[in-house]
Parts: sequence; structure tokens; C-alpha cells
Amino acid sequence: MNDQLKEALIHLTDAIDADAEFIPLITADEEETMNNAVYPDVLPILPLRNNVLFPGVVIPITVGRDKSIKLIQSANKGNKTVGVVSQKDQEEESPEFDDLHKIGVVAQIIRLLKMPDGSSTVIIQGKRRFELVEPVQSEPFIKAKVHYLEEQNVDYKSKEMTLLIESIKESALQIIKESPNIPTEASFALKNIDSPSFLINFISSNMNADVAKKQSILNELDLKKRVLLVLEQLSLEVQMLQMRNEIQSKVKKDIDRQQREYFLHQQIRTIQDELGGNPQDLDVEELQKRAKFKKWDEKTEKVFYKELEKLKRSNPQGAEYTVLLNYLDLLLDLPWGVYTKDIHDLKRASKILERDHYGLKKVKERILEHLAVLKLKGNMKAPILCFYGPPGVGKTSLGKSIAEAMGRKYVRMSLGGVHDESEIRGHRKTYIGAMPGRVVQNIKKAEAANPLFILDEIDKLGRSMHGDPSSALLEVLDPEQNSAFYDNYVETEFDLSKVMFIATANNLSEIQAPLRDRMELIEVNGYTIEEKIEIAKQHLLPKQIEAHGLAKKDIAIDKSVLEKLVEEYTNESGVRGLEKVVAKLVRNRARQIAMEEEFVTKISLDDLKTILGPGRQKTKYDNNNIAGVVTGLAWTSVGGDILFIESSVTNGKGKLTLTGNLGDVMKESAVIALEFLKAHSHWLNIDQAVFENSNVHIHVPEGATPKDGPSAGITMLTSLASSFTQRKVKKNVAMTGEITLRGEVLPVGGIKEKILAAKRARIKEIILCEKNRQDIEEIEPEYLKGLTFHYVSRMKEVLEIALTKDKAKLD
Repeated sequence: MNDQLKEALIHLTDAIDADAEFIPLITADEEETMNNAVYPDVLPILPLRNNVLFPGVVIPITVGRDKSIKLIQSANKGNKTVGVVSQKDQEEESPEFDDLHKIGVVAQIIRLLKMPDGSSTVIIQGKRRFELVEPVQSEPFIKAKVHYLEEQNVDYKSKEMTLLIESIKESALQIIKESPNIPTEASFALKNIDSPSFLINFISSNMNADVAKKQSILNELDLKKRVLLVLEQLSLEVQMLQMRNEIQSKVKKDIDRQQREYFLHQQIRTIQDELGGNPQDLDVEELQKRAKFKKWDEKTEKVFYKELEKLKRSNPQGAEYTVLLNYLDLLLDLPWGVYTKDIHDLKRASKILERDHYGLKKVKERILEHLAVLKLKGNMKAPILCFYGPPGVGKTSLGKSIAEAMGRKYVRMSLGGVHDESEIRGHRKTYIGAMPGRVVQNIKKAEAANPLFILDEIDKLGRSMHGDPSSALLEVLDPEQNSAFYDNYVETEFDLSKVMFIATANNLSEIQAPLRDRMELIEVNGYTIEEKIEIAKQHLLPKQIEAHGLAKKDIAIDKSVLEKLVEEYTNESGVRGLEKVVAKLVRNRARQIAMEEEFVTKISLDDLKTILGPGRQKTKYDNNNIAGVVTGLAWTSVGGDILFIESSVTNGKGKLTLTGNLGDVMKESAVIALEFLKAHSHWLNIDQAVFENSNVHIHVPEGATPKDGPSAGITMLTSLASSFTQRKVKKNVAMTGEITLRGEVLPVGGIKEKILAAKRARIKEIILCEKNRQDIEEIEPEYLKGLTFHYVSRMKEVLEIALTKDKAKLD
């Protein structure tokens, strides 16, 4: 059902008013008379563009085309009978016979009206279906021969047909009720129709369907099938109307709610004005007051006042208001142009660094150099330093001491596990829960634009689908770019060039090369036993005494006890583990005091076993009684260590077996060592047949610990040479170095840590590459006491130094 019914009723009303007579809906008897009437076999054909005429139905047609006007005028003067057929293409302006559907309806002209706009409207009533047979003429309008179609007889009183007709009538009445565009007169018309076939025709003519759908209904001669087609279309129309009405109802409710909220907000605002204080106005006023004292540039000021204007226009109850208020608060909280004054007293700075940290000469020298340049120049871009080394050596705590020495604010940002770029750059403020990046947050916390900023554990940065935070740090740590750092939340540039960034890392290989390139790398090595003893005595013990509420007189630990703590109860390059065992001793003393037990102030060696349990014996050099066992030096994440390379030769077919949880590089070193020994067996008077008839097994003890790297190359070759010749390895000797197939010895890293490990293991002599000599020269002489170094370039030199003439005794 659609606007066509409304339009038809309007035109019909006009026609009735003109003659003051009533045009009734047809009854069943009138329908039968109409079907039995005789109509001409040749009819003038009136093409319909946008409608379909059904038998018995009265519709108005606006006539505009020349042929149609001539046809209506001619028919109106004659018998007033025309054939009405819908055209196939609605856009066709001058349809011919073939452009028309085959089934049409013969119609009677009821009235021809002249409309106010000058057009003509003809009111016609359909009478009976026909089928076009052939054209008779095409000018001045189409005439065609037609064949009239008979209606099939149907038992309208059957239960099925009765239910179908009732369903159609109910659906049509529901559509009239729910559609605001259909007048209520239509429901009266439907109720007064007593002919089922006319009811179907009336509804088909006026329902909301396209011309093709209506034509398919007109074409259907089986009344039952026609009823089902109409019912299907009406059911669809009912659903569409219900959905549309439901949407309109929801929209109306939303609009009503919004209007109600608006009026309530206006009333609240009026009441607040009367009481003397609108919270929104107070917020804006406070922000403006704070903005007067900011030292920001013109660009930032422009951004601030633009957002402030948005805030004034925002609804305080809306989500956007809170977002804008938080954003403006952040802009005001950031220290634009606020700098602390650096202290250029180098002697004071040196005292603070010495007070807080023992050793670390290189680091302290670099800080004092920077302070010296600042003192002379007055202003310079802050350096970006990276302290790298094993855990627990004081890399992070150095930052606090440097901040105090320079008189700067101190902030620390832990990067371990950070895997989202937004953690660095922030989120766009349009997102719910958006916040600035952690760089800007820490600058805000520091309340100064030139703090000392610690980027802790920079090598532990992650990477995920949310971006690469290490790439985001490239801008932060580039002195040429960080003067205009852009945070997504702040949406304006912030100057980080005066910030002194210090990064800390354990493993440089985990840091991206471009990021590593932007930092000045300073190695913070592990401590010697002597250094650890001094650190425990000067720093760790006093710190734990204070933390546990004791007095200095309550506990004392001699150097000999501290030495045993270091050697047997810790295994690290730093002092973190040492601090834990010292804390254990202090807690035990606190318990004794609290329980009023008797105790001796000094902790003895026997007390260590009682409190801490038996100590672990460190890996130390054993002896040189067994051939094929050689001491190597290794670097680990917790510092240096010694390791033993063992090899044995048994009867076999030249098979090489490697065990001890070795990595690929270490396995390759073993293969190179064996092949080199085969190629140069004449040095040691080894028969080539021995290699073909022997299986070789190389093992590195402590198989649960993964091992890799090329630095055991010369150790493996020495071990193999000793096994094949059964010559002893020189006593108290350790070695480290990479080898090549040409017999060259290459330099390796981690020299200081390896030297300290050798000293702890009571090693006396160390063999290493000539090119590592400079690494030894950088180590303080006191750490090298008691050690003899042999610098080599070729493997032949290694074997000459390491192997003795004595043969090992066989068990």
C-alpha cells in the first residue's frame, strides 16, 4: 500500500464533487456482469508508464504524451472504451507494440479532467483482462486486436481460500493502520469489498510494489496463486513498515532524551550562575591564570588557546570535555623552558662520585669531562651515554650520583618488556584512555626540561604488532632531532636537547645498530675480589646496618670474612648477590639482639657456615696430570669464568664427537682445531694413520650450561694436541683466542672479566692474542699482579708455550 491509493482517492473525490454523485466500489454481482459484458475485439491501446491497471479498479492517469492525448480524446467522444497495457521500459517515451506487455485490461473512461496546471487527468475503471494478439495501426495511436481471458472458477467458500483472503485483508488493514501516508478512508473501502477477486485486484493495484511485480500478478490467471503472490508482497511490506516505525520511534526517543538533557543542563547552569560559580567557568578561569606564567613559544601558546576555546564550547557532561581538560592540564604541567642550574664544581662532583661508587674510573672521568666543558662553554647539547656491563655493577645507581653531582633532577624509565611504540610516543588524544608517552610523563614528573634521564635496560626493549619502541627511541636519542620531539598526545614539539640521557644495558648485541650508533658507549666492567671487599665494607654493610635498625657497634665483618663471602657465597660480576648475603648476616644479628642472646660483635668464618650454610667451592685450577685437559677462559652475562676443555682419543674410524651443550660456533671451532692438527701433525710427530684409526671426543663440563663463541679455539687445539701426543699441559696456564685454518690466533672480547676469573681460579699464566695486548694495558696494574701474559699470533707459538715435554701417566 502506498501513496498511489492516497492520490487515487483525491482524484476520485474531485471527480465526485464535480458531478455530485458517488462512485461505488463494485460488488460481486457487478463484477460478474462486468466479466460477461461484450467488448470490442480491436481496441485503442493506452500505454502506462509507472502503473498497472487491474479489473474493477478505478485509477486516475495523468496524460501528457501526444499519442495518449489523441487516444483519450478520440475514445471519450466514442464508446469511451480503451485497452490499457503497461510498457516494459518505463523510460521509453514513444513505445511501440513490441514495447508493451502482452497482458492488459480493457477500461472504461469515467471522467476527463483539466487540472489547474494545464495537464489532463483521465479517470478510468478496469473491466476485464485481455491478451494482445497483433497490431492494427500505430498512428495516430496504437490499435490492436485482442483476445479476452476468462477468469478461472474458484470455490471462494473453501476453508483454505477463506483463510487466505482473511490474511490478505488483515495484512492490508495493518499496513493502512501503521502507515501515516495512507488515509483512514482506505480501511473503510477495504471492509466494504465483498468480492474476493476484486479485493485482490484492489489491493494489488494499490500496494507498494514495482511495475514488474504488479504485472506478474496481473498475468497470473490462477486466483489461488495470485492470492499467494499478493500475500507474500504484503507480508514483506508489513515487516518493512514495522522496522521503519521501530527505527523512527528509537530516533524520536533519542532526540527527546537529548532535548531533555539539554534543558536540564541549561537549568543547572542557570542555578549555578545564581549561586555564584559555574564549574566550567571556574575550570577555564584557572587554566587561563596558570597559562599566564608559562614560558612556551608562540606555536604552543596558539595550540593551548585554540583547545581552550573548544573547552568553553563543550558540554561539561560530555566525554570530550574531560579529554580536553586533561590535555590542557598536561600542557600546563609540562616544564616549557624551565631549566635547573647546573653546578660546575668539579671537585664537589668528584667527591660525590667517589663517595657513592668504588672504582669505575672511566665513567667518572667522562662525567667530569662533561662538567668541565659545561663550565668553560656555559652551554652545550647534553651527551647521550650508554653504560653497558654485567648486572649488579652499579650502572643504574650511577645515574643518581651523576644527577646529584650536576645538580639536576633525576628521573628513571624502565624499558624492560616495553613492546608498544605508544609507550614512547604516546597515544592520539582522540582515543578513550589516551595518555602521553612515558618520556613526556617523566619530564612532567621532573618539573624541569633538563633532568638526568635514565633509560634503564634499553637492551630489553621488545617488539610487537603495535610497533617497534626502539625505533621510536631513535628520535629521542638523536641530538639533531630531539630538540623538536613530537609526542602523539601533546601534538606539538617539545625540546629534549637539554636532557642528559643515560641508557643502561647488559648486552649490546640486543640493541639495534642505529640506536647503538646514537649513544656514547662506556663499558662498566665487573669488580675484582678486592674491589668487592671494599664495596662491601664501605657501602653494603653500612647500608644494611641502617636498613635493619642496628648500630655500627652491633656488628663487624673482617676482610677475611668478606673475601670468603665473595669467593664461596656469590658468583657474579656485580655486588647484588653479595648485598643479599651481607643482609642475611645483619638480619641474623638483629634477631640475636631482639631475642637478647649473647653474641660476639665480629662475624667469624665459623659463623658463616652456621648462618649461611656451607659455601660453594669455586671452579679452580686442578692439575696437569691428565693429558687432553686444558683450562680456557669464558665470558658470561654475570662476568668471567674458567672452563675446562677435555678430549680423549680411542680406536675407531676418525669420528669426531662433541658434547657439553655447545653452540654452532663452538662446534665449528672444534672442527677447525682438528683439521688444523691433521694438516700440521708433523710439528708434533703424529702419524697421519692415527687420525684415520682413532675416534676423537671433545667434552666441556657442566653440560646443563649452554656454551658458544669462538674464544675456545686455541684451547681446543691445545687439548687435542695433548691427547694425541699424551704430553702434559703446562701447569697453572689458561688461554683464550680464536683460531683459523691458516693457524692464526685472532683477538676476542671480555678480556677484563676473563682475567679476573683467571685470578680468582689461581691461574698464574695466560695465553692470548697479540692484538689483545691493548686490552690488558687498559686494566689497572693492581689487578694484574701475580699474572704472566704470553701474547701470540700463530698456533705454533701456543703449542710451544702450553705443551711440556713430560708425558702424562696412564691410569
